[in-house]
Amino acid sequence: MPSKARISFDKNLGDVERLLALHTMVEGQRQGRRYGLEVLNKSAITSITAFWEAYCENIAAEALEHIVKYAKSSDALPKELKKQLAKELKGALHELETWKIADDGWRKYLNDRLSKLKELRNWDFNSPKSDQIDKLFLQAIGIPKISSAWHWPKKMTVQRAAAKLDKYVSLRGAIAHRGQGSKSVKKAEVEDYLEFIKKLAAKSGGAVLSHVKTITRKRLWS
Repeated sequence: MPSKARISFDKNLGDVERLLALHTMVEGQRQGRRYGLEVLNKSAITSITAFWEAYCENIAAEALEHIVKYAKSSDALPKELKKQLAKELKGALHELETWKIADDGWRKYLNDRLSKLKELRNWDFNSPKSDQIDKLFLQAIGIPKISSAWHWPKKMTVQRAAAKLDKYVSLRGAIAHRGQGSKSVKKAEVEDYLEFIKKLAAKSGGAVLSHVKTITRKRLWS
């Protein structure tokens, strides 16, 4: 059974597939650019990016909930997450902040912390490119570089995958912030982005699954 985050993600992507179906229904399979329907392509690019961002947020939250529930003790937490916590506690204004993680207090602290991180990301996580995604998973559950899982056959290296994601997220930014007429978008680009982001989600989900199982000895989902 897939994660709740993946179920929601796939359901959301159904909206993009319906946009593509509408495009085909109106213009058919004839070759050539369809200027009158380009708004559908731009809407699809914007939607895919938003759904990708939501998926990353949701699966990180789902994984953290599982860690908090099933990790036997704070000793089981990954080194990178401990480093994040230590840094934050060291910089805390209140001198008694460290007592919040005493005994089993770290469980509640981690849950509360995720909400605070989300508030911060509302300011700076408005562009889910590779660097921001790496930062999200590092801060939330201690995966040092989730983008290292983004590779598959047919010459898709980690570097190419990161660059491709960044290119499409930048395209979304051009559409959203510079107006609908600023950039031409073809249906083929939407289809390519859609299939690419599905693979990226699968690779990211697999990395999260492995990471969480190492910490808790229990599968995140089954």
